[in-house]
Amino acid sequence: MNEKKKKIKTSSAKSKGRNCQKWVAEKISKLLDIPFGKDEQIAPREMGQSGVDIRLVADAKERFPWSVECKWQETWSLSKFIQQAKENQMHGTDWLLILKKNRHDYIAVLDAEIFFDILDKLNSYKKGR
Repeated sequence: MNEKKKKIKTSSAKSKGRNCQKWVAEKISKLLDIPFGKDEQIAPREMGQSGVDIRLVADAKERFPWSVECKWQETWSLSKFIQQAKENQMHGTDWLLILKKNRHDYIAVLDAEIFFDILDKLNSYKKGR
């Protein structure tokens, strides 16, 4: 017997997207010790709006210089996701992609050169340069 794969309802898909954005906004908030929410420096982008998925302003943007794209999907098209992250990248920031699948951990994807720059800065800091 041939079983059809269930297609997720649009409302469920949007809910997953919102949950991913909220999770990321909360993580950034804890990291920076800056509150997140609708009228705060850190806020998930409202559904249907174009641009980055996490809105950062003022001190939050300066301290977390990333343009974040969030995806909670079961099928990944990494090249398309990266392209979207780059297209939405704000001036003075690097793109960052946060991915999630059901029953899997969150995954961060970023440019390899940026990743190694971060490690270099961490090593310099640890060595006391």
